[in-house]
Amino acid sequence: MAVDVILGLQWGDEGKGKIVDYLADKYDLVCRFQGGPNAGHTIIIGENKYVLHTIPSGIFRQNITNVIGNGVVIDPTTMVRELNNLDKEGIEYRSRLFVSRKAHLILPTHRYIDAASESAKGKEKIGSTLKGIGPTYMDKTGRNGLRVGDIETPDFRAKYDALKVKHMEFIKLYPEIDFDLEQEEQKWFESIEIIKQLNFTNGEYLVNKAIKEGKKILAEGAQGSMLDIDFGTYPFVTSSNTISAGVCNGLGIAPSQIGEVIGIVKAYCTRVGSGPFPTQLDDADGEKLRAVGHEFGATTGRPRRCGWIDIPQLLYTIMLSGVTQVVITKLDVLDDFENIGVGLNYNVHGEITNELPFDINIDGLVPEYISHKGWKESLDQVTSIDQLPSNAKDYLDALEKYLGVPISMVSTGPERRKLLSRK
Repeated sequence: MAVDVILGLQWGDEGKGKIVDYLADKYDLVCRFQGGPNAGHTIIIGENKYVLHTIPSGIFRQNITNVIGNGVVIDPTTMVRELNNLDKEGIEYRSRLFVSRKAHLILPTHRYIDAASESAKGKEKIGSTLKGIGPTYMDKTGRNGLRVGDIETPDFRAKYDALKVKHMEFIKLYPEIDFDLEQEEQKWFESIEIIKQLNFTNGEYLVNKAIKEGKKILAEGAQGSMLDIDFGTYPFVTSSNTISAGVCNGLGIAPSQIGEVIGIVKAYCTRVGSGPFPTQLDDADGEKLRAVGHEFGATTGRPRRCGWIDIPQLLYTIMLSGVTQVVITKLDVLDDFENIGVGLNYNVHGEITNELPFDINIDGLVPEYISHKGWKESLDQVTSIDQLPSNAKDYLDALEKYLGVPISMVSTGPERRKLLSRK
């Protein structure tokens, strides 16, 4: 059985958590394959709202195994907060949650380095979430990192102290900042004791065994494809591969094992933090999208920059990941717009193209828009695709034509029930 993949195709915050939660009962395993607590997947079940940063979004479905893959970086303190919230809600997870021994640990000093580095950049900040993600991946590629499996070794504390010494020397390169390392270390080691009680596993064997047994597996991505370390808007990116290629490295599976690649796309576009965003709207429409869509980061709380959907950008990420179907989310946010813009092409110094240049943050790149009529009515009571207003159907048909990939589902609200099948 192949591994299906869910990815965000924009700059993150596309609504992946809800889609994973909705689809999870069709799978036996849900596996996170990259990223860390810089991700925030929001899930609304009934009157309850949950935000997951590390734990896979399939955790709310009974009898589903959830795996944190080796490509994920884990902050024990953040993860324990998530576990405590699950305990409070009476959600049983201990028999269903597995953590790869090869996943790297985020140390308090990683967050210290992250904060000091970002502070020193001044106006050149890249918009880091300050969760220690970048420094952790630096240690991973620099062959210095601590992994979950190290927790089980008798010299774990010595390994920790040795890495801390390296970090403290590195921190001296930056101006001083306010960071209570002693307090953060205390919380970190308390969290390690709780993490020890979880199921550590050789994740690559667990997942490949499940494939051989014919089990259905869903790989859950974090952040968006435009934040990919290789193909995103560098340097305003994350530190991992957020496209489908990251599934192979992040879970330990062969490329031939990937099946459906489901790309999640907002009906408009947003971005948190710094970096290029060609279709950003600095006007009343942009403010309206932010207000109606409640566009504030699930992890940082920062207001998101908002704009119209960007077709060249989506064609790029669809190509990179071999997307086989698209899910459109937050269509309801557009309910009250007279006209809806679509960035159809780029005008780069007078040349019309739908290809992204090496650097999209250049002077002379101007999106060319086409306008679609809005539907000016609420989608709140819509329960099937057939009930959508004709202008909403036309908008979806146009997007499908522009993208060249089937739109299989449409979300008209944050709740589980507001996901309409279009197959």
